[in-house]
Amino acid sequence: MSVSLRDAIVSSAHLATSAPQLSEVEFGLIIASHAFNRWMVRCMACAGLPDLTSLDILVLNHVFHRGRGKKLADICFTLNVEDTHLVNYSLKKLERLGVVQSAKTGKEVIYTTTDAGAAAIQRYAEVREQCLVKSFIDSPAADDASHQLANTLRALSGLYDQAARAATSL
Repeated sequence: MSVSLRDAIVSSAHLATSAPQLSEVEFGLIIASHAFNRWMVRCMACAGLPDLTSLDILVLNHVFHRGRGKKLADICFTLNVEDTHLVNYSLKKLERLGVVQSAKTGKEVIYTTTDAGAAAIQRYAEVREQCLVKSFIDSPAADDASHQLANTLRALSGLYDQAARAATSL
């Protein structure tokens, strides 16, 4: 089924001329990413850390992930953040708040969560369970389509990364 520009829900009609379905996906990504970022910030504020940005929260959760220390480069790679200074700024902020700590191992700096960081993440998980997970399970989004959507989003990420590389060579 083909989507016409007239039927597509887009934010920028001037970009939707030859592929309105792509512009429709992009508009969905825009509003979903803003809603997701707003959710993370408000969930973490409810959990007791009101001054974190969405990137700070992603970094904190990733540092906690699997209980292993993480290097700056690995955090950036996993979160697909090209600007290491942004993640480094988040790590320094999280250290000042006492939820992340760093230790030098040879030439590498390894980041881990503190007990206070682990407690904040636990509270975040509880708020997430109460406010989001129950609603998700009861919604049509919880079926197999969510797995397919996750795969599609990862594939789109690759397309956008490839297009970004191509754009730098023009």
